Amino acid sequence: MITLMADPALPRSPFAGSIDFTVDRQLQSISPERLARVLAAHELYVKSEQRSGQRANLDSTDLAGISFAGMKLWHIRLQRAELANADFAGADLRRAILIGATIQRGRLAAADLTRGRLNGVNLTDADCEGVCMVEADIEFAIMANSDFRNANFRDADMSGVILDSADLSGADLRRANLRGASFVDTRLHGADLRDARMGGAILRHTSFNGADLRGAYLRVAKFYRTDLSGADLRDVEGLTTEQIIHTIRDAHTRLPLDLITEPEDGE
Repeated sequence: MITLMADPALPRSPFAGSIDFTVDRQLQSISPERLARVLAAHELYVKSEQRSGQRANLDSTDLAGISFAGMKLWHIRLQRAELANADFAGADLRRAILIGATIQRGRLAAADLTRGRLNGVNLTDADCEGVCMVEADIEFAIMANSDFRNANFRDADMSGVILDSADLSGADLRRANLRGASFVDTRLHGADLRDARMGGAILRHTSFNGADLRGAYLRVAKFYRTDLSGADLRDVEGLTTEQIIHTIRDAHTRLPLDLITEPEDGE
């Protein structure tokens, strides 16, 4: 396990200079009874389409280890909340505000965070298999070592996100903004990255085995021992021969016509 929020040596995107991940949070506690009342009022707020009940505001609240599995939490406020080991499996978190929240070792498997705001979230060592983050704002989030197999990030803004050692096999990243994102030792087997924006992304020891990168933008992306075996890179933009020589390819790798070379190991 890794603790990143207060670690001055944590990996940083070159585009994250204006984000301070180490700001101390003043957390408030909440009793189980009061939390139950807040969530009941929020559920009524959701079911009544905002005509009754009350939207839950749990900003900067200590909710570590709490189970929210399967709950209807549409539009809930959890900004800078402490959610380590919290369980959101199958929860409806569409348009939820989780800016700066800590969800280390959390569970978001099959949760729906469509159009959620997760800027700067600490989502490390988490179980997020099948999570939906379509059109979500996830800029500068730290999501290392987490399981995002078969997740849906279509059209999400993930600029500057840290995904080192994460597993995104089978993930849908079509048209995602991944500018300056870090994918060191990341697995993207069979992922769909068509038309993704990956300018300046860090792709050291990243595995794109069988991934679809057609139409992706790769200008000044940093390749080193990047596995492109079976990957489809036809019609990518900004890819150069200098980048390609630092990759691992096989007979099934599909390159743009102007960059076709013999399959070989990168440096």
